[in-house]
Amino acid sequence: MTSDLPARMLRLLSLLQTRREWSGTDLSERLGVTTRTVRRDIDRLRELGYPVEGTTGHAGGYRLASGTAMPPLLLDDDEAIATAVALRTAAGHLTGMEETSLRALAKLEQVLPARLRTHVASLQQTTAAIDWDSCGPRVDPELLATLAVACRDHEIITFDYTTRGGTTPAPRRVEPHHLVASGGLWYLLAHDTGKEDWRIYRLDRVAQPTPTRRRFTPRTVPGGDPAAYVATKIATAPTRHRAVATVHAPAETVRRRTGALPDRVKPLNENACIVDCSGNHLPGIAQHLAALDANYTLDADPQVTDYLRHTAERLHHAATSQAGQQAQSSDTHAPAQRPS
Repeated sequence: MTSDLPARMLRLLSLLQTRREWSGTDLSERLGVTTRTVRRDIDRLRELGYPVEGTTGHAGGYRLASGTAMPPLLLDDDEAIATAVALRTAAGHLTGMEETSLRALAKLEQVLPARLRTHVASLQQTTAAIDWDSCGPRVDPELLATLAVACRDHEIITFDYTTRGGTTPAPRRVEPHHLVASGGLWYLLAHDTGKEDWRIYRLDRVAQPTPTRRRFTPRTVPGGDPAAYVATKIATAPTRHRAVATVHAPAETVRRRTGALPDRVKPLNENACIVDCSGNHLPGIAQHLAALDANYTLDADPQVTDYLRHTAERLHHAATSQAGQQAQSSDTHAPAQRPS
C-alpha cells in the first residue's frame, strides 16, 4: 500500500545498515514484499541520494557504499539506549576511548527524537568509568574495529603475533570468526590457515592487522558456542605455576564465590569439588585460593607453597601487630583501680 511506503523505505534503509550485503530475496522476506518491489524501493533510495550499490554473484544483491553521502543512523528506542550504555561502559578496556565515547554520546543525543534525548542525556551526565590501569592490558579500538569488520565480512586477515613466551612477533594468516571478551582481556577466535586448526589470540599481542580482501566460507566452531570454546581453551592452557585445590564445598557454590571458568571447577560429590587455580602469577593464585572461603587441601608447585607461606606470615604479622596495638591502647585508657 502507498501509505506503507515511507515506513517500508525507512525499514529498508535500516536493514541495509546492519549487514555488508543483502540479497534481493532476503530483503523481500524481511519486508514482506516481492523482489520487484524491493528493486523499485532501491531505485527510490538512489533517487534520494543514498549510495546503494548492486553486487555481483550467484543471485546478486545490494549494499550501501561507504563515503560522505551515507544516510543517517537509524535506531529504534531499545537500540538507542543500548548504544548509549555500551559507549559509556565499554570504554574502560579500550585505549584512549573515554573522550571519544563522550563525543559519540553527544552526537547520538543530537539526532535522537525528544522522547529519547532526555534518557540518553541522563546516562551521559550520571555515569562514569573507573580507569583500571592495573587490571590488564587495554585494546586499541582501531585494532578491535578492524578485526570485528573482518569477522563480519568473513575476510581472511594477516597480523603479527607475539606468544606468551616469545620475544619476536611471528606472522599469522587466519580466518577470523568471533571476538570474545573475558576477564578484562579480548580474544580473537580464528581458524589458522597455516596450521589448519582453531586458535585463540589475545588482542594485546596482535600487531599490524592487514585485511587481504579474500573471503572465506565460515566454518562451524567446535561445540557450536564460540564463548564456551574460548573459555575451555583458557582454562586448559599451559600455566607457569600449578595449584589444584580439593575444596570442601559444592562446585556450584565455589563457582559463584570465585567466578571461576566452568572447566576449572570439577565436582567430586555434592559437598566437595576440585578447583584448578593454576596460573602465571603467584599473587593471582593466592587471590583465587582466598576467594574459596572454605577448607581445602592443596596440591601445588613448591614456588606456590613458598609464596603462600610468606604471604600468610605477612598477614599473621599484620593481624597480631594490630591486635597488640589495640590491647595496648585499651590498657592506656582504662581507669585506674582503687586499692581495696
